[in-house]
Amino acid sequence: MFCVAPPELETKMNITKGGLVLFSANSNSSCMELSKKIAEDVNTTIMELLIMVYACKTSCAKSIIGVIPYFPYSKQCKMRKRGSIVSKLLASMMCKAGLTHLITMDLHQKEIQGFFNIPVDNLRASPFLLQYIQEEIPDYRNAVIVAKSPASAKRAQSFAERLRLGIAVIHGEAQDAESDLVDGRHSPPMVRSVAAIHPSLEIPMLIPKEKPPITVVGDVGGRIAIIVDDIIDDVDSFLAAAETLKERGAYKIFVMATHGLLSSDAPRLIEESAIDEVVVTNTIPHEIQKLQCPKIKTVDISMILSEAIRRIHNGESMSYLFRNIGLDD
Repeated sequence: MFCVAPPELETKMNITKGGLVLFSANSNSSCMELSKKIAEDVNTTIMELLIMVYACKTSCAKSIIGVIPYFPYSKQCKMRKRGSIVSKLLASMMCKAGLTHLITMDLHQKEIQGFFNIPVDNLRASPFLLQYIQEEIPDYRNAVIVAKSPASAKRAQSFAERLRLGIAVIHGEAQDAESDLVDGRHSPPMVRSVAAIHPSLEIPMLIPKEKPPITVVGDVGGRIAIIVDDIIDDVDSFLAAAETLKERGAYKIFVMATHGLLSSDAPRLIEESAIDEVVVTNTIPHEIQKLQCPKIKTVDISMILSEAIRRIHNGESMSYLFRNIGLDD
């Protein structure tokens, strides 16, 4: 079993200088586990994972189970124009290297499981986040669950139904003074040309989308706003949503997410923003970001990962970990 381990597990293992430890499970020499400390460079970690999985495969391992709480490149799961689907490539590489089972958490899109030809257990962190809301937000009954975009409305609806709360959706985007057509992103300019096709044919062009000014669908006045999403990396959209909610009368703003990448200067921006608290799980280590921003709080999800490992090791059913999970969760 290969585990991309969070720092909490390092204190329980004898991590070597290279970050790799080999130990026996249940004092049984026939079941060995590999644990790798997360490297700062995700690409280095992926390559080390593939090499070690292949080493286990060539050593005739019966099963090789990967525990990857945050599946990298999960946002690149759709083809944009003529771009590549990187998560499909990564899934193929893992399967080809010899992985026989994958345990992960809150994939950006559930359809990523279809990229694998091995069993994938996509665990959920929402029970831990819901518990945090109920225990750490005293006045949560006066809260409203907010989706910062229509794309995250299903997740917000799931939280709202379980907490018996209302829901609000932010739609549109802030209007810039200057058009983005002059910043070089559309260079060369889009010119309608029909020279490459038959002169008698003219293929119609798709009308470009134009988002309306930012609006809030739902009442947040005098309420606690809880923004929910699966990944918080670039915080600009969360900051814009928080400012909008403040203008609409929300007196406290929380952000809940499973994976807290918090890259670049995200901690500083959060500290200076209208957001009161950012709650993320420890699928990704973010101790440095917490030192930079006291608003960042962590929810431990190691319990469900360890239970998944125990059940697979003992050959028990995994269905208990997926109870009360609907198709839209």
